[in-house]
Amino acid sequence: MPAKGKHRRPKSSAFSRGLAVAGTGGAALVLPVIATTAASAQTAPQSTPAAKTSAAAPALAAPALAAPALAKKAGTTTYSVVAGDSLSKIADQLNVSGGWKKLYKDNRKVVGDDPRLIHPGLKLTIGKKAKAAPTSDRADRADRSQRTTKLTQAKSAPAAKPKKAYSNDLDGWIKESLDVMAKHGIPGSYDGIHRNIMRESSGNPLAINNWDSNAAAGTPSKGLLQVIDPTFFAYHVPGTSMDSYDPVANITAACNYAADKYGSIDNVNGAY
Repeated sequence: MPAKGKHRRPKSSAFSRGLAVAGTGGAALVLPVIATTAASAQTAPQSTPAAKTSAAAPALAAPALAAPALAKKAGTTTYSVVAGDSLSKIADQLNVSGGWKKLYKDNRKVVGDDPRLIHPGLKLTIGKKAKAAPTSDRADRADRSQRTTKLTQAKSAPAAKPKKAYSNDLDGWIKESLDVMAKHGIPGSYDGIHRNIMRESSGNPLAINNWDSNAAAGTPSKGLLQVIDPTFFAYHVPGTSMDSYDPVANITAACNYAADKYGSIDNVNGAY
């Protein structure tokens, strides 16, 4: 039931009603007759507040159209690095699809060429690639690059930088492997690699295990980090030898495997 006085017609109605009867043979139709009184025509205002409100109504509905666009922007998360963090640890905590490699790939512009070097306060974007530098910044860098190129061309070209040399021993193999790993975003430290090599092979690149279950299955563990051939070929790093006994190839493949399974060779402290 409507509330009192809310929807009832006032007693002094502006309309008077009557009935007209039209004959149609044996039947009659009763039709309402509506007449407008002279008072209502004389007192009707030219414009009413209701008319103004009606005119403004379309403008009130406009903001609702922007809601879907705003919702689409909420698709990423920003993570601030804290002390003790690593890309693998962050990827595990946030369940990043693709693991630390995907996290590093999406944030390489802010992390740099070495995925191991992240510092507290660094902002990482989760779920979407980090934004590139603003157009104005890129334009400034391009302009500086062009000026530098012109200055360089005006001078004699410097001598080509000699290829980095590594000693043919355990120290040199580890250092060369670390440089290859850095180019491919594979984490690991000198100490972590050295510690695992000494446990697995005592530093002998030709070491082979002919007695464990892998050997019994026909795939003995080989090399400095005792990698079986199926694992070596699955995690082989481009640019290194396809020989699983090759020290650098063996180290980089094993570290690539350890990064995928444990986050880093640094996290390996026993048989893996």
